[in-house]
Amino acid sequence: MKVVLDHVTKAFPNRNKKLKQDVIAVSDFTYEIPDGSLIGLLGPSGCGKSTTLNLISGLLTPTSGRILFGDEDVTDFSPEHRGIGLVFQNYALYPHMTVAENIMFPLGNLRGKDKMSRAEMRRKAEEIAALVQIEAYMDRKPSELSGGQQQRVAIARALVKMPRVLLLDEPLSNLDARLRLQTREEIHRIQRQTGITTIFVTHDQEEAMSISDAIVVMRDGVVQQIGAPQQVYNDPCNLFVAKFLGTPPINVFDGSVSDGALYLGEDRVLDVPCVPDGTYYVGIRPEGFEIRADGPMHAALSAIEVMGRDVSVVAAHPACTTDTLRAIIDADETVGLHANEIRFSLKPSKVCLFDRRTEIRVRTDK
Repeated sequence: MKVVLDHVTKAFPNRNKKLKQDVIAVSDFTYEIPDGSLIGLLGPSGCGKSTTLNLISGLLTPTSGRILFGDEDVTDFSPEHRGIGLVFQNYALYPHMTVAENIMFPLGNLRGKDKMSRAEMRRKAEEIAALVQIEAYMDRKPSELSGGQQQRVAIARALVKMPRVLLLDEPLSNLDARLRLQTREEIHRIQRQTGITTIFVTHDQEEAMSISDAIVVMRDGVVQQIGAPQQVYNDPCNLFVAKFLGTPPINVFDGSVSDGALYLGEDRVLDVPCVPDGTYYVGIRPEGFEIRADGPMHAALSAIEVMGRDVSVVAAHPACTTDTLRAIIDADETVGLHANEIRFSLKPSKVCLFDRRTEIRVRTDK
């Protein structure tokens, strides 16, 4: 089921009575989510991603714009008439019910031709429990389950009616790091197996990038960029997107271009013949540095952090907008990292220039 958001805006009354203008939580959101895809809504707290999810679910009504499921306008439909499954951050399981009863609960509300017998509901619940791999816990109460198991029960309950659209609101926030990794892999597997269009809200860019077919990066209610995760990471449209995606984050420098050459401080680091002379923000991904004895970029070495397969080189450069820069290199390339100074060459594909005023990406490959 494709989901279409057509110029959707959501405004809330301002609680500050002295300010007459409304608070715009979501502004002119337009996007067609393809049938059977898994989409990540990504951004910092307060960016409007959960509000967008609530608009799709019907828990909120847009101030303007339309929401369509397929070719059907559902803008004014209540949640129970949209055919959605919704998984909350806190699971919202009924503590007095068993796993089986929690999963079957939505089926008990079916009426008319869709009404099921108790045996049919149990059979359907067991099918979904097997899908999310919790069939061994059907007679347990939620308090007898781990956090990851409770999350699977919540997903099973949302899936049992085979919704047209599955909505996940920060579903992994309450899990520890190992369980987060395991559960997000399970969500990806379940979504692929069912083929249900799924919208996944998170502030964790690693989660969104690892399982999504496409990510929607938001800021202050405005969509910044939409695209495949790797494409958005490699080709950010502005400085905000570049800084938000990536762990460790992108290194940002005050740079300048003169006669087709990019300078960071006094270091002439790269040829950019298509870029006009001027000053720019320069973003360099941590993996964009290469250690070279004759490299054009000089930096003061601060520390070496061994991370197993990779090594994080912490250094300082006068043009860097933060106290230190981080370069990620292969663990086999640490020879010579004992001097006070280190020299780098840069991978052009990992270097981004941004306008100083608008922070919009300036193309270097025209």
